[in-house]
Amino acid sequence: MSSRDAQVLARKEGVDLVEIAANADPPVVKIIDWGKYQYQKMKEEARNRKKAREKQSELKQMKIGLKIFDNDLNIKVRKMREFLDDGDRVKIIIIFRGRELAHREIGDELLSKVISLLGEDIVIEGKRQMNGRNLSVQVRKK
Repeated sequence: MSSRDAQVLARKEGVDLVEIAANADPPVVKIIDWGKYQYQKMKEEARNRKKAREKQSELKQMKIGLKIFDNDLNIKVRKMREFLDDGDRVKIIIIFRGRELAHREIGDELLSKVISLLGEDIVIEGKRQMNGRNLSVQVRKK
């Protein structure tokens, strides 16, 4: 249809004539309500941003002392599994207090025990790091 006919039709319907592909031969235009189109486009972008935020995994931290009892440790491991199932990464931190720092091997054993309790479906990101009085490692689900 000619451009003049398209303009007349758009005015008659009370909507806008929007150019879609200017480089095409002949140029492609569309008769739409521009305000409604912009509103729908804005809503779609908001939905996409929301989905992108949902997909991002958060980094959760779980701090564990060396003198933790088995029942308390099991509760913390259960909570870490919940975080991992939600798609989050978990940073496990073993805290050394006072003279406990002289026995880093106990902290290594505790960290290995926690990782084994979490199961086979986790991946250790990076290596174990000693930051001051804390021994830490990050894990995520496969």
